Amino acid sequence: MLAARALLASPLGLLIGLILGALGGGGSVLAVPVLVYAAGQDAKGATTTSLVLVGMAAIVGTRSHWRAGRVRVGTAAAFGLCGIGGSVVGTLINRQADPELLLLGFSVVLFAAAWRMRNGCPSCTRAGERLELGIHEFGPSGGRVATEVRRRVDSKAALAVLTAGTALGLLTGLFGVGGGFIVVPTLTLVLGFSMPEAIGTSLLIVAINSAVGLMTRFATTGIDWAVTAPFTVAAVVGVIAGGRISDRLDAERSLRWFTILLVAVALYTAGRAGSALI
Repeated sequence: MLAARALLASPLGLLIGLILGALGGGGSVLAVPVLVYAAGQDAKGATTTSLVLVGMAAIVGTRSHWRAGRVRVGTAAAFGLCGIGGSVVGTLINRQADPELLLLGFSVVLFAAAWRMRNGCPSCTRAGERLELGIHEFGPSGGRVATEVRRRVDSKAALAVLTAGTALGLLTGLFGVGGGFIVVPTLTLVLGFSMPEAIGTSLLIVAINSAVGLMTRFATTGIDWAVTAPFTVAAVVGVIAGGRISDRLDAERSLRWFTILLVAVALYTAGRAGSALI
């Protein structure tokens, strides 16, 4: 049985990885429903497997931004510290929640992610990220655009980091998602980060929160490595392969079709979970 699940998880992980590599971090939200309805994992196990995948994908995605100097480590560490409490609470709720209710809640996260993509979430997909980097770093005419980042941390900014970090930790611990759609607006609108810096820093924040979430899971529950290991390895291979074809994709069309896919998966997940609860 374990061997069969591992064999099934590998191609599914490769598929998720291809989507992640081609379109970006938003593809990780597909991991939980795929693991539940295709690989046969329970909802709680799937959110744990998703944490491993989210963390690995964020680390891979951070590399290019780190080399370009677009990652602010201090801010990422502050978000990570603020997210510890939320991650612990989210994990405890995950342990106690009805699996179908957990999946119903996850469908709401899918709808939220889809909505953010249609409203310009630049870190949600690689295509959207590429558009934002092109606009904000080089401008429509090709010239480099100068940007300023607010360096002074006032009480409003500190409260925003605490609130957003806690919410991100809660989502990560509860549903095993990255939550970039929470981080990027906080970095740009409140802290005054340029969009390129917000994108790079958000990936490191997601990686830190995933690690915190996993450490919390280690302390309370186990990880089904028979499914998680092949799924994650295959996903990383898919991320690398997908990244090589990302430049050939039309950015606007990719965002539109991926949004449609998210809505379809959200409707399916909500329907299955809702009918099971009735």
